Amino acid sequence: MSGRQDPPSRDPRARTEPVFGDLDNLDALPPQRESDDLPSLSIDAPRRARTAASSPPRRAFAWVIGVVIAIVVLGGVWVWSHQNTLRADLPRTQLNSLLTRADQALGQGKLSGSPDSARDLYEAALALDPDSEQALGGLRKVGAAELARAKQELNAGKLDDARAALEEARGLLGGGSGVAEVDAALAKSASHGTGVETSLDQAQAALAAGRIDGRSGAAGLYRRVLAAEPGNAVARHGLDQVGDALAARVKDQLARGDRAGAQRTLDRLAGLLPSNAQLPALRAAIAQAEHDSQAQRDRHLAQGETDLRAGKFTGTGNDNALAQFQAVLADDPGNAGARQGLGQVAQALIVRANAAIDSGNQDDAKQLLDAAGKLAPKSADLAAARSRMHASARTPRTADAGQPPFTPALSPALSAKVARLVRQANNAAHRGELMLPPGDSAYDLYRAALAIDGGNAQAQAGLQTLPRMAHDLFGQAMHGGRLQHAGDLLATLAQLSPGDPALSPMQQDLGSAWIDRARKLGDQGRYDDARRALDEARRLAPGDPRIDETDARIGYGN
Repeated sequence: MSGRQDPPSRDPRARTEPVFGDLDNLDALPPQRESDDLPSLSIDAPRRARTAASSPPRRAFAWVIGVVIAIVVLGGVWVWSHQNTLRADLPRTQLNSLLTRADQALGQGKLSGSPDSARDLYEAALALDPDSEQALGGLRKVGAAELARAKQELNAGKLDDARAALEEARGLLGGGSGVAEVDAALAKSASHGTGVETSLDQAQAALAAGRIDGRSGAAGLYRRVLAAEPGNAVARHGLDQVGDALAARVKDQLARGDRAGAQRTLDRLAGLLPSNAQLPALRAAIAQAEHDSQAQRDRHLAQGETDLRAGKFTGTGNDNALAQFQAVLADDPGNAGARQGLGQVAQALIVRANAAIDSGNQDDAKQLLDAAGKLAPKSADLAAARSRMHASARTPRTADAGQPPFTPALSPALSAKVARLVRQANNAAHRGELMLPPGDSAYDLYRAALAIDGGNAQAQAGLQTLPRMAHDLFGQAMHGGRLQHAGDLLATLAQLSPGDPALSPMQQDLGSAWIDRARKLGDQGRYDDARRALDEARRLAPGDPRIDETDARIGYGN
């Protein structure tokens, strides 16, 4: 998002909505500072002291009790009325909780082997969101930490602990020069310690028990024997059996529709036995499954577009656009086309709600806006429509249908406050602070003005101009090579106008720019930075054919 803060990623639902207190005393607040620091607060201590002195203690205490009760009641009402939203946020809340606990476990050195270890927590997070970059990056960090631990244990002569740590690292990193180096050193040490026969017995027992990966798994034990004795026929046969078990696992995962899991298992098999005869057929099976899934997603998207044109936006069955787009997201949570489709459904509901407001049908308008809010909670058009509905509900209608409704005038103080809020919102928008910082962003300031005067034309127009400003600022950021900032602006636009047809090509352009940067960084020898840039490109434009080419160009042995 745009604003003073520039985080790499932010869940929009984590935003803190502004809360309005005593609006008539808002002028007492100091002007906003233009630095990136949080606004400082000042309190007129003498005036507050005089006020406190002029009120009896009992009256002050009763006033405090009344405020607390009001806050509790309002909070309860809000929670009751937003049950569906809170339920929808539960999976994301659970994901964030798992990632936080995983990061803490990683920092405490609890890498793997227990239910509260970093590895298990990151893998649990991946089960909720297979595309979580934080979880995938966390697992890579766990793998690096396990590799470092394997080296330490090896240097300390603790071979069993070193082997266990190495196998954890191998399972997470998938090989590499560091893993091979420690593996060779362990094999050399093992040849002088644990006998080959003992290792073979342990490997065969592990295979019979179905323990292929992880601590004391069959794959690691057979590889250890082969490192000490490359020609050992029993170990080679055992490793072939491990390959058969992994191939069977891939097929089972495909049968259950777990394409991501099948791909991970296939990668493990390819790293363990690169010449395994089953690899080509398994790759073809995964490719076919992905092709079939993509074809099904395309059918859902096409039907969703057809339903949109036919005006079948929502419904109880599958014969509507909402159901079609949700079916795509169930299979591919990051699908840009389906997310844009949901935004278009929300926009259509808002249009219908505005028509209901114009005809005085408040109940229908509220239902339509509530349905749109579940799909696009931060939509600028949604906020504007809600303010119109509230203003219309507060405006008494005259008995003569031919006469315009009477609109009660605001007090001079409230009118001045609205004008000031609109002016502050305009300034924030021109600074590029569209949705951040909370409370001081253009989005929040326009909404604050509309909360007082729902029919204020300037606030309505300013709010609905924000998507266009996000689009313009995105272009400027791209032209200046500020790709991270461009990504924030793209996320802002996706919230303000989720059905905007420009979102998809903008996302593709940004993904292409990240590919170009990855290639440039790779040519400069900055391989870690290049891989991070390529990961961002893969997230934004997974179908770009240049990704695999750039991946090979960067290389993983550098």
